[in-house]
Amino acid sequence: AQNYIKDMFTDLKDGRKLLDLLEGLTGKPLPKERGSTRVHALNNVNRVLQVLHQNNVELVNIGGTDIVDGNHKLTLGLLWSIILHWQVKDVMKNIMSDLQQTNSEKILLSWVRQSTRPYSQVNVLNFTTSWADGLAFNAVIHRHKPELFSWDKVTKMSPVERLENAFSIAKNHLGIEKLLDPEDVAVQLPDKKSIIMYLTSLFEVLPKQVTMEDIREVETLPRRYKQECEAGEFSMQQVCLSSNPAFLSLSYQDSSRAETPSTVTEVDMDLDSYQVALEEVLTWLLSAEDAFREQEEISGDVEEVKEQFSTHEGFMMELTAHQSSVGNVLQAGNQLVAQGNLSPEEEFEIQEQMLLLNSRWEELRVESMDRQSRLHDMLMELQKQQLQQLSDWLTVTEERIQKMESQLLAEDLESLQKQLEEHKSLQSDLEAEQVKVNSLTHMVVIVDESSGESATAILEEQLQRLGERWTAVCRWTEDRRVKLQEIQLLWQELLEEQCLLKAWLTEKEEALSKVQTSNFKDQTDLSVNVRKLAILKEDMGMKRQTLDQLNELGQDVAQILGNGRASSKIDQDQEELTQRWDSLVQKLEDYSNQVFTSCLHFWSLKAQVVNLTVLLLLSHTD
Repeated sequence: AQNYIKDMFTDLKDGRKLLDLLEGLTGKPLPKERGSTRVHALNNVNRVLQVLHQNNVELVNIGGTDIVDGNHKLTLGLLWSIILHWQVKDVMKNIMSDLQQTNSEKILLSWVRQSTRPYSQVNVLNFTTSWADGLAFNAVIHRHKPELFSWDKVTKMSPVERLENAFSIAKNHLGIEKLLDPEDVAVQLPDKKSIIMYLTSLFEVLPKQVTMEDIREVETLPRRYKQECEAGEFSMQQVCLSSNPAFLSLSYQDSSRAETPSTVTEVDMDLDSYQVALEEVLTWLLSAEDAFREQEEISGDVEEVKEQFSTHEGFMMELTAHQSSVGNVLQAGNQLVAQGNLSPEEEFEIQEQMLLLNSRWEELRVESMDRQSRLHDMLMELQKQQLQQLSDWLTVTEERIQKMESQLLAEDLESLQKQLEEHKSLQSDLEAEQVKVNSLTHMVVIVDESSGESATAILEEQLQRLGERWTAVCRWTEDRRVKLQEIQLLWQELLEEQCLLKAWLTEKEEALSKVQTSNFKDQTDLSVNVRKLAILKEDMGMKRQTLDQLNELGQDVAQILGNGRASSKIDQDQEELTQRWDSLVQKLEDYSNQVFTSCLHFWSLKAQVVNLTVLLLLSHTD
């Protein structure tokens, strides 16, 4: 019961419960200072940060004083880092190992997109806005457990009802506690960490199959910054830095010459309070120095440098946030010396302390600004290389397109298939370049006060030109793909229909050749052959429309191809079919005339026989 936490921000201040938590997670005993002073609390919290660092837990801009002071945002950030490392990454460690991936968010997003792909109403792009309407949560569960609820019913619910449905199903059937309230998720921008934590619980209990193809798909998704990039366009993230650093050099002032700034109240300073404040600032400064030295060497990869730049920007902001604390301690020391109530030894000690604090602060400030400058130079150079690489690639590709455009479309279907393969090669190169283009959609440009907006004008113009060229290449490639596929389908249809009509004509020609046109044995024999001719005429009448449609299809294919030889071949094939058709029609007409003549002759003979029989009968009667 003694480990229960009633108030997270208050109960974690002394660091002891955090050390208890880490003991359970690491399985190692961690000593704790039991004193109740701030120094004891700082030592405990610093030990917590040290243990987290030893376990490769990523912490950004979180210091011991932040936790001891009960800073809500940074305390929650510390807890999230612990959850991310020991819960989220632990759940995914096997699949991360199999895929050789270190980014758990990328794997989780890949799994979600793969799970929700069959649901047309769901398109998950992030861990915030994509979840607000509740459809994505339900889709993930329904994909793996469709027997638990009706998807159609879910689509008709309100966002809050959908979220309540998903969380209830997950609790009752999957054993996942309701970690989220629907009302907190059905907002314009849900909390990313909360969404990830809940999805990790789903990931743990549901089937999981993530492939490198799924990972690559996520890598090509547009990245979101303060303003989302419009599809197909380039944009820049501008990081504005003042030419005069936001945090200034803090100088130690000798008491014999120093005047207390007007912002400091003239009151008697307490030596113990000064020493406590000095210890807190030095503790923070020590951790900041360690954090600075632990930053990796500047990379040669543009995406890694962007991450390094962002991380260091956060570090610089932390320095800015603590500048007043350092300045206050120096002011307090100056004020104590100025009051004249110290012994010579105490005054000398304070002078030494202020010299040490000021020199270490100044050294860290200068080194940090130098790293920021080097990161900036490297980032701009790498992005410049990216732009040049894309420009060179576009030039080569545009020449390639011009060559393809100058070629006539294929003379036959086999040649057309080769052109399609060549076009697929262009598409593959385009898709490969898309990854690099995605990187350019979130370029980082540093603007200082001396250059202002003019610093980005040339780059914006260059980006616009490259964007227009890229769009033109993409549009041409897609239009040509559609055209080639359309021709292929029409041409295949034409050849198949021609083949079918040829077979049909052969069949009818053979049938006509078997029709008897004279020397009928009897009336039945005559009727059978007349019937055959009638059937052939009827079939020909019904098939005439097919021949007309085939001629129209041939004309369409020839017109689209625009190739003289191919058009001549198509016209020749159509002419042969037409001639065979006309020949068959003429033969059918000739056969019909012959049968008609034979019919007249047959019935004439039959009439003569009847007349002779009558005469014989009359003669016999006489």
